[in-house]
This record gives sequence, structure tokens and C-alpha cells, in this order.
Amino acid sequence: MKFGLFYEHQLPRPWDEDSELRLVQDALDQIELADRLGIEYCWEVEHHFLEEYSHSSAPEVFLAAASQRTTDMRLGHGIIQTAPGYNHPVRTAERVAMLDLVSGGRAEFGSGESSSEAELGGFGIDPVVKRDQWLEGLQVAIRAMTESS
Repeated sequence: MKFGLFYEHQLPRPWDEDSELRLVQDALDQIELADRLGIEYCWEVEHHFLEEYSHSSAPEVFLAAASQRTTDMRLGHGIIQTAPGYNHPVRTAERVAMLDLVSGGRAEFGSGESSSEAELGGFGIDPVVKRDQWLEGLQVAIRAMTESS
């Protein structure tokens, strides 16, 4: 059996000026301890505009910080939103590649499509075509990561 961690960084109100800082620092402390205990992976989501549900709009930044505090743990995007309206697919590939470099080859890539009206509306993404956009963005990102130019 394998064990891992999954972070969305939920932060219910009320907030004070240090709430987000404590949330992120506590999570990084947990990940560092988990790595020392032999926990095998950590996954981080990407969400936007979901105030109390998730404070994780830039998972690659958080995972890069975690990579500097761990030695063995795999670090994964669970998920990167790959519809071009959220993230350009080539930039997605670049960010995953950089995370893999700074983590010493420990990056994992996961992709998904948003179902949240707040996220879709916030980026002007039409829910009717989001699945096609997600798949197209995913295919381009994978090609950018696997094919030489």
C-alpha cells in the first residue's frame, strides 16, 4: 500500500492578515515531515475564485517550494487546468518541466477540466465547449513535453 497527501488549501472564514501564510507554511511543514516518514507523494490542485474552498491558484509554485524541503517524495499536479482559457498549453508544459528540474525528477503531471461556474465564468470559458478545450490543451501540452522541436 502507498500513502500520499492531497492539498486544496481550504481556508474557511473569518480570516486574519496571516491566515493564508499560516495555511501554506503549515502545509509545507506537513509535507517535509511526511517525506521524512516515507510518505510517497503529494498532490496539489489548481483552483481559482473559490475563496474558502481552495487557496491554490499556482500549484507549481507551492510544489516547487515543497521540492526544496523534501528529498524523496513525488510531487504532483492534481490537477492543472489545461483548457487554453486557463493556461496556455505550452506554458503548462514549461511549468511542469521546470518543476521536474527543480525537484530532481520528482514531478507528476495530472490534468483536468473545471466544473465550477465561478472558475469557468472568471476566465470566460463556455461550459458547453470546456471539455473539448480541455482535451485540446492537454494534447498540445503532452506534445510539447514529449516531442522534440
